[in-house]
Amino acid sequence: MSESEVGTAFDWRRLPLAHGGTAGEGRIRVDPVDFIVREWLGFEADGEGDHWLLKVRKTSANTHWVVKQLSRLSQIQARDIGFAGLKDRNAVAEQSFTLPVRSAVASWIGVSGDGFEVVSAVRHRRKLKRGALRGNDFDIVIRNFTGDAERLTTLLDAVGIQGVPNYFGPQRFGIEGGNLMRARQLFSGEIRIDDRVQRGFALSAARSAIFNAVLARRVTDGTWNRIQSGDMASLDGSNSIFAVDQVDDVLADRCSRLDIHPSGPMWGRGTLLTGGDVLALEQQTAQSLAPFGDGLERAGLDQERRPLRLRVSNLQWDRSDGDVRLQFRLPRGAFATAVLHEVIGGGLDGVDSEDSD
Repeated sequence: MSESEVGTAFDWRRLPLAHGGTAGEGRIRVDPVDFIVREWLGFEADGEGDHWLLKVRKTSANTHWVVKQLSRLSQIQARDIGFAGLKDRNAVAEQSFTLPVRSAVASWIGVSGDGFEVVSAVRHRRKLKRGALRGNDFDIVIRNFTGDAERLTTLLDAVGIQGVPNYFGPQRFGIEGGNLMRARQLFSGEIRIDDRVQRGFALSAARSAIFNAVLARRVTDGTWNRIQSGDMASLDGSNSIFAVDQVDDVLADRCSRLDIHPSGPMWGRGTLLTGGDVLALEQQTAQSLAPFGDGLERAGLDQERRPLRLRVSNLQWDRSDGDVRLQFRLPRGAFATAVLHEVIGGGLDGVDSEDSD
């Protein structure tokens, strides 16, 4: 695969839309406060234990930067500081961290540093692990929106009821696709990536490109939100999947109610679990991106599944003074840019290379 082919293997601006076209145009992240993310752990601190559970508000700072500062202040190794997911740098984000109470800081509330402030600190029994959250709440302002008000209402009604394609956002691929390019160079042997975090970004970008390509084909043929024979169905809000040999009225109804979703491949070693036309589509798509698929298998990743459809919960919006404000909740691993893509299309300026897990 040539560099030009790598550049077009994933093009956010060309990803097909699911709800008949955008509502207009606008700008996001004009100011960090225009993009607010609040982590939803789904549990409360224990109130006792050998760790502090800190709630941190960060502005224009990435998660790993905050970890380094907490490590320096506490004189605790960075590997002993836990967090559930990465949050966008170009935003105001509230997220949780844990660190042992045996730190150099006795009282954490109000402790601050470059781009962050600790807003609460409660004792907790265990270290926070990656993925240990339910989702994220978003409060996003689209500035200078130009479009049809009636179309905006119709579109957002559809998004709230039917969900959106569960695309990986452009931040997964890095600035100008840098993570994806590094994956291609890694797999071809042109470069080595010894840093664990940067290697993880490259592998994730390659995996995400294959998933997005499969999902784009399902959006185009109108099956991104419909269970097909041969699908692996994903239970909403769960990692559970099951094979669909034949679609009956019960499965069709469950899918229409967003209780189950079609799923797509997170590429790696092993046999695809899908069958029939679904299997053929996934194999053909992966073959078109073979350097990524082959590289992921050699890297030792295993086949996994991810829902093709994303439920958008608690969606509210208002429009005033030329701006549109959106508020909604997404499950973990989802990208707010997948929602914005349906509203204003692919011109999502201001995204960075950190995920919103």
